[in-house]
Amino acid sequence: MDLRQLRYFVGVVEAGSFTKAAGRLHIAQSALSLHVRRMEEAFGVSLLLREQTGVRPTDAGAKLLEHAQIILRQFALAERDLQSHKHSAEGVVTIGIPSGLARVLVSELLAATRAQLPRVSLQIVEGMTGNLEEWLTAGRLDLAVLYRDVGQAGGHLELAQEDFHLIASPQMAPAQETVALSDLRGLPLVLPMGNNNARRSVSRQIERLGWELEVKFEVDSLTSIIKMVTEAKAYSVLTPPAFLNELRLGLVWAARVVEPEISRSVILAINPRGGRKIAVNAIKDLLGNVARQLVGSGDWPARVFDSP
Repeated sequence: MDLRQLRYFVGVVEAGSFTKAAGRLHIAQSALSLHVRRMEEAFGVSLLLREQTGVRPTDAGAKLLEHAQIILRQFALAERDLQSHKHSAEGVVTIGIPSGLARVLVSELLAATRAQLPRVSLQIVEGMTGNLEEWLTAGRLDLAVLYRDVGQAGGHLELAQEDFHLIASPQMAPAQETVALSDLRGLPLVLPMGNNNARRSVSRQIERLGWELEVKFEVDSLTSIIKMVTEAKAYSVLTPPAFLNELRLGLVWAARVVEPEISRSVILAINPRGGRKIAVNAIKDLLGNVARQLVGSGDWPARVFDSP
């Protein structure tokens, strides 16, 4: 049994008939009847007396009605209390976001903040994951979107999981949707410096195969990496947010790396000294919602989870 079923049951009793209740609740009468029947089966008692003129509660139904009305009132109070809490959020919140992910996340997050948290001023800092983590620890950020190995969220909110892709200029690319990790051997690659999360994720898998990547260029600038790829000067290995715009414009080709796959988690970390601020927690919740919406719409090619 859930709140929806309680609402349906109360609606039927208050309306006095399934037909009237279905109209008020905007649900098919057959579905409404099914929900009430399942409640009766779950409780093992009859809740409604079906008569020619309508329905009325049995003794058991009357008891459930009393409890249901209390539960629904309390839930409505909780909703109002939380909404009031959310709308009381105000102040400045500083969040760090990796440069690649910022390309798909920042615009939607700013729009959602403006619409839902109008008294919160959001400051966004772009950077590499390592730098963002240092700034979070130093107290320069309230929140930071960071990358972790899959399964290593460490109690933080996991926003999504991304898969790495080999990207290249279309003129250098074979016509395939996936590429084996071993096929990267010998390719001239442009990657971030060695302490970068993307570089570490790829290198760890390569080391397990017993060979090394041919990293021809080390560049800690996403813009420069993408430019070198589009100009057919090198290949790179990145996750979709970093190259999605260029892919849609036909400027790059991308194939998911398989055998084995290389994936990473995107987490949201909170500065422990500022995590109790109402505004910080409001942005945390909002960012989780924005992430789910972007993944669901396909604007962020990733996998999302309903983790707390």
